[in-house]
Amino acid sequence: MFAGLAVICEDDRLIAVSKPAGQLVIPGRGALAAAETLKAQAERHAGARLFVVHRLDGEASGIVLFAKDPDAHRLLCGQFAQRRIRKIYLALASGAIVEDGLVKAPIREYGSGRMGVHPEGKPARTVYRALQRFPAATLLEIEPLTGRRHQIRVHLYHIGHPLLGDDRYGADLPVGGVPRLMLHACRIVFRHPERGRLTLEAPPGGDFNGIVEKAAGGGF
Repeated sequence: MFAGLAVICEDDRLIAVSKPAGQLVIPGRGALAAAETLKAQAERHAGARLFVVHRLDGEASGIVLFAKDPDAHRLLCGQFAQRRIRKIYLALASGAIVEDGLVKAPIREYGSGRMGVHPEGKPARTVYRALQRFPAATLLEIEPLTGRRHQIRVHLYHIGHPLLGDDRYGADLPVGGVPRLMLHACRIVFRHPERGRLTLEAPPGGDFNGIVEKAAGGGF
C-alpha cells in the first residue's frame, strides 16, 4: 500500500490528488497492477464513488483529477476533449538541450502499448522549455498541446533526449539507470464547475528532486 493520499484540492464537485510514481490510476496489467490504485485510494478517502477525469502514466507522478458526480465529470471531460485544460509537466531529459522548442510529430500505436512517431499517426504537438541545463541532462517544463498516449516520452525520444528513468523509450533501459521515470505533472489549469478558472500545483517529491540534484552534480 502507498503512503497517505496527497490531496491538493477537494470540494463537493471534485478532488485533485498528487499521485506518486509507481501507482496506477485505475486497474491495469504489469508489474504495478498488484498495488492499490489511486482511484481506490481516493474513493476510500472520499467514502464514495469517484469518476476518473484523466489518467497519468503509472511510472509518472503528479496531479490527477477525479469528479464526484456525473455532471462534474461531463464538464471536466468536455474541457479535455476540447483541449481547454492545460497540463504542465517537469521532466528531466538526458543530454544537453540547447534551445527551447516545439515538437510536431504524429504518433501511432505499434502494439503492446508501445507508441511511436509515424507519418500516418495522429497529430501531436509538445512545447518544451529548459529550466536548468546540467552536464548530461536538462530539466524541462513541458506542455503537451495534444493528448496522445505517452506523448511526452515519445517526443523526447524522437528528438534524441529520452527521459531519464524511462524503461520503454530509449537505449540501455531504464535510461541513465535511474530508478523512476523523471516525469511529474506539476500544474493543471481548468474551469471548475462552480468556481471558475482554477490553477492547481503539486511540487515534485524527494524521489524526483534527489535525481535532479544528482544530475546537477554531474551524474548520468
